[in-house]
Amino acid sequence: MSLAGPDILGRIAEAVRRRLADEAPPADLERRAREAASRRRSADGRSLRAALEAPGVRVIAECKRRSPSQGWLREPFDPVALARAYEAGGACAVSVVTEREFFAGDPEWVPRVRRAVRVPVLRKDFLLAPRQLWEASVLGADAVLLIARALPGAALAEMLSLADELGLETLVEVHDADDLERVLDGPAPIVGINARDLASFAVDLDGAARLAARVPGERVAVLESGIRSAVDVRRLAARGFRRFLIGTCLVAARDPQAALREMLA
Repeated sequence: MSLAGPDILGRIAEAVRRRLADEAPPADLERRAREAASRRRSADGRSLRAALEAPGVRVIAECKRRSPSQGWLREPFDPVALARAYEAGGACAVSVVTEREFFAGDPEWVPRVRRAVRVPVLRKDFLLAPRQLWEASVLGADAVLLIARALPGAALAEMLSLADELGLETLVEVHDADDLERVLDGPAPIVGINARDLASFAVDLDGAARLAARVPGERVAVLESGIRSAVDVRRLAARGFRRFLIGTCLVAARDPQAALREMLA
């Protein structure tokens, strides 16, 4: 689906809201979500924050079939094989893009990937309603993405609170100074700085790095999007940044495992 035109994030969010209105959730979804949360607490959890805070350059590697700005990235697409390659290449976590309409994702990839790897699994989607967090819990995600700009007013705090109840870690994504100030006023421990403006899909990696430098040391800052090669990683690491979420260039690489190893080197 083409996304030419302004306010791409708004258009995707509106499509997600329509889909939520049209699809009735299973009657027992919340109960199953809370049962899954209880099991997660009693088991040895996979912590995204702990994975990111370990020494060295840390990369959340992304399983993403399609990009609205660049089209199909890898065909045939096997999220399990890709996730295993990432883990072998040194990824500290795996992000799974599950949005169906614009990214050709599938929520059922989350449990399949989680069974295949030992690192934390992040469900990356446009999560706007509590039932999507319930679904993430049932799917077995260790963490979820929340986009600050898509959750105005009290919605972000409400989603953060529910995620915490369900034992889901959160990567809260911002793009500009206003987003960042709002997120830092709350409890989000992991802050993603997206170099890609989701309103226009324009990329400003240096601007994102300047914004990431404003994240206090007691929180974890992750640079997202716009990283095209190991050269970008080395340049940013030299400036003190060592946590990244990398998708397109790894998905499209002929050998994702080798491409990731090069970045981590």
